[in-house]
Amino acid sequence: MDKLKRVLSGQDGSGDNMDILEAANQASTLAWGTRVKAFIACFVLGVFSSVLGSCLLWVPGVGLALFAVLYSLGNICSLSSTMFLMGPVKQLKRMCAKERALATAIMMICLVLTLCAAFWWKINGLALLFCVLQFLAFAWYGLSYIPFARDAVIKMFSLCL
Repeated sequence: MDKLKRVLSGQDGSGDNMDILEAANQASTLAWGTRVKAFIACFVLGVFSSVLGSCLLWVPGVGLALFAVLYSLGNICSLSSTMFLMGPVKQLKRMCAKERALATAIMMICLVLTLCAAFWWKINGLALLFCVLQFLAFAWYGLSYIPFARDAVIKMFSLCL
């Protein structure tokens, strides 16, 4: 069956010998069930990290720094969880697609600025502002996967104003 797929896709069907990269790729691919389990585990870890960070926000002294780190880590885990479903290259291509590129860039920049504000600059209000912007960019990024969701949100806010 694999030989038929190679012939139909335009690859050379006469040779059965694979190079090292093809053999390593086939050996490292995950089964669909394993991908779904890894997606769920990574997504739950991300949500748990974000919720834990939100709970630790009110700890005196170090609460905001813990919140910034755990919330950013949670966003990274949640975002990377979908890589298990579609693969890392396809996920990165979709993140950089023209309808998502701006939201992705803002989200990544805010993620870095959140950590800079919390640890390097030590400005708590700025770290909290970047977390809010990170959340909004992540929400806008997520809405891009739902057909016409962004248009509906824009229309809803335009009606409210």
